[in-house]
Order: sequence, then C-alpha cells, then structure tokens
Amino acid sequence: MTTDEEFMSVALELAATAASMGEVPVGAVAVKDGQIIGRGYNRREVDRDPFSHAEFIAMREAATAVGAWRLTGVSIFVTLEPCAMCAGALVQSRVTRLVFGASDPKAGAVGSLYNLAADPRHNHRVEVTSGVMKEACSQALKTFFAQLRRANKTE
Repeated sequence: MTTDEEFMSVALELAATAASMGEVPVGAVAVKDGQIIGRGYNRREVDRDPFSHAEFIAMREAATAVGAWRLTGVSIFVTLEPCAMCAGALVQSRVTRLVFGASDPKAGAVGSLYNLAADPRHNHRVEVTSGVMKEACSQALKTFFAQLRRANKTE
C-alpha cells in the first residue's frame, strides 16, 4: 500500500465515524512530514454549523499543530472532492497538496464543476492527486445515501 493509500484509509475510517452519526461520510486528514497533524469528519448536523466540513476541521487542527494559518508543506487527504468553500480554504491557507478519492459532479470545485486549486488568478495553487481509493470512497457515499433513502421510505 502506498503512503497516499495509508492516509486515505485513515480518512475513510473518519468518514465511517461521520456516517455512524448520521452525517454524510466524508473524512479528512492533514499530513506534514509524514505525520498526521489534523483529523476531521463531517459534523454539520451534529454541530449545526455550515463550516463543519471534514476539510475545515482537519485544517483547523493542522493550523493549531503548526502554530500558523499558513499550511505550507501540509497535504490534505479527503474522501470526497472538496466543495467551493473547502477548495477556497485550501488555496487561502496555502495547503501544498490535496489528495481526494471520489469526484463530486454536483459540487466538486477541484476539477468537476470548477478548479479553484489551479486557477491562475489566485496567488497560490494546490497540487492535486485525485482518484486515490476512489471505489472505496464512492462506495461509502453510495451506501450511506441508499440507507438514507430506505429509511425515508419507511417513515
């Protein structure tokens, strides 16, 4: 297993935690120098906070760990392609690298609908690797939404 897959596996475990709480199963880890310095999973419903996306939580922990808002040298591993809000935060916080699993054709802002990470109008660009453990990441989402639809039918 490659290092990218090892870190994505941790993000998938975090996504499973989100799912167990009734949250959309997205997990993220922030890595610097081969060490995890931030972890997050979706908590929007639990926290009642529109900013409680997995990436935001992982980046906040990473900023605390490095003692700065600039996350230069940090890689973010996330199970789902970031939305516009999270992609913008990756750029603004100077994250060096983003690795994601599943693409998001409805809201993805790192290649699907937009590509904020590579937009030349920004003063920073994020290196992107997509499709790492794509099938496992996609399956977590498919399973969650299938269960949600079944639960809503029985109500």
